[in-house]
Amino acid sequence: MTSPTSRQEARPSVGRAEGIALGCVVAVFAIVLGLWAVLVPPFQAPDEQAHFDTALHLATGDPWVGPGDQRYLRAVQAAAGEAAADQTAFPPASRSTVEELRTANPGIDVGAVDQMTQHPPTAYVLQAVLLRLVGFEHLRWDHALLTLRIADASLVLPLPLLAWAAVRRITRSPRAAVVGAAAVLAAPELASIAASVTNDALVYLLGGVVTAVLVRVLTGDRRRRVLVVLGLALGALVLTKGTGLPAVPVVALALVVGPGAPRWGRRTVETLGTLMLAGAVGGWWWVRNVVVHHTLQPDGYAAIRPPQSFPPGEGPDLATFVDVSWGTVIRTFWGSFGSNASAALSPWLVVPVTLVTVGVVAVLAFRRAPERRAAVVLAVFPVLLLAGQTITSARAYLVTASVVGTQGRYLFPSLVALVVLSAVAWRRLPTGRRRSGALPVALTAAAVAMACTGLVTAATRLVPDSGYAVWSEGAPGSTAIAALGVAALAVTAVALSAVARTPPSLPRGGLDGHAPEPR
Repeated sequence: MTSPTSRQEARPSVGRAEGIALGCVVAVFAIVLGLWAVLVPPFQAPDEQAHFDTALHLATGDPWVGPGDQRYLRAVQAAAGEAAADQTAFPPASRSTVEELRTANPGIDVGAVDQMTQHPPTAYVLQAVLLRLVGFEHLRWDHALLTLRIADASLVLPLPLLAWAAVRRITRSPRAAVVGAAAVLAAPELASIAASVTNDALVYLLGGVVTAVLVRVLTGDRRRRVLVVLGLALGALVLTKGTGLPAVPVVALALVVGPGAPRWGRRTVETLGTLMLAGAVGGWWWVRNVVVHHTLQPDGYAAIRPPQSFPPGEGPDLATFVDVSWGTVIRTFWGSFGSNASAALSPWLVVPVTLVTVGVVAVLAFRRAPERRAAVVLAVFPVLLLAGQTITSARAYLVTASVVGTQGRYLFPSLVALVVLSAVAWRRLPTGRRRSGALPVALTAAAVAMACTGLVTAATRLVPDSGYAVWSEGAPGSTAIAALGVAALAVTAVALSAVARTPPSLPRGGLDGHAPEPR
């Protein structure tokens, strides 16, 4: 039984400066997501045509089919044709409604495979429900597309809050927590993908929820309701996409070795109970895959990329594989925009940022300290994601002679874990008292600068002289975007000031972030 005083110490209140800084960070993130949603022309986000096609199949009442068996709707192909047309000859106002497209272009293209049914249908069912709620048949097809983009962007809006909560819990530093929230802005690729039609936005949200709850477990909170939330979130994550599967062993590891674990009997019951709950919610899908398709993750690309031999006299080359694979991961983690990733951030920016970030985490995050065990467990999540896609890509390389399947965005389900690791590491830099307050402000400003760099790169290289004009004609849209940009800069200035005034640490007492709470 805890007194009101100890309970208050266990959950320290959020100060005014911290609340202002956090609110500003979330506001900037919302603006950035909104700008991405209207900046990129229709179907120029990665795999967006396939994702939209899959959602439209379900919205129109088509059944869910097996991996590689789905074909593109001719209506979606016609929409892509309208999107690619010259805007002066085919202005947005003259675009067809979904109903008009389906009437003029009925049926499917039997020669065009939409590979997205290799994934669970969860995200697409939600998108189809939304399309039906807004009366998609009577919307212009690009407005239906934009509706789904905004919905996906809304799903990831809580990510800064999840990062803030996780960092604050494990470091007991409000200032580090706010910087952790701002760190979500540092990878423009995240916002660009999440603000498109995709199944990844839901994965990013659920991955963040699982990680934030896992941090509570790793800091001693093993109450029943926490474990139930963890099991439900994990189940929903794996029912959305295969990139959530590495979270399963991470959760099991945390429950087995986390601090505050009870005796082995109860510990085993808690671990199995949480995993069984997750299995009942979403794990059954992967068991079904093994039974029906004889593999955990079916390949929807099998019909698109059949086996192919290496050219005569050539064979698998390790140096080529490593160079292409790891180079692609780095480039597409920070920012490589467009359907074919043609508009990328400069390697002169992303390579040094990668080396510094990974170097600081590797050297400082795992030093002997109360939070070291939690840091090691959280690090397993991105490591498994990276190892999994590397192994999958290597197998595909040996079969198809092409290096495919490596994307930095596949690490984003573990984004909150990466932010926590970075926060633990950067707080240990020997900056000295005078510079200790300047570093959080500089890191927050750097994260916002990265977000702006991504938007500018896409605007100048991916869609020059386009932007909002692809959705609506006239000046009001461009004026609104300019106003949003100015507002984002103003809010950023307030955020930087508030970060400087946020307390560097919470007072000790009550729950110190590493002791078990009352059960």
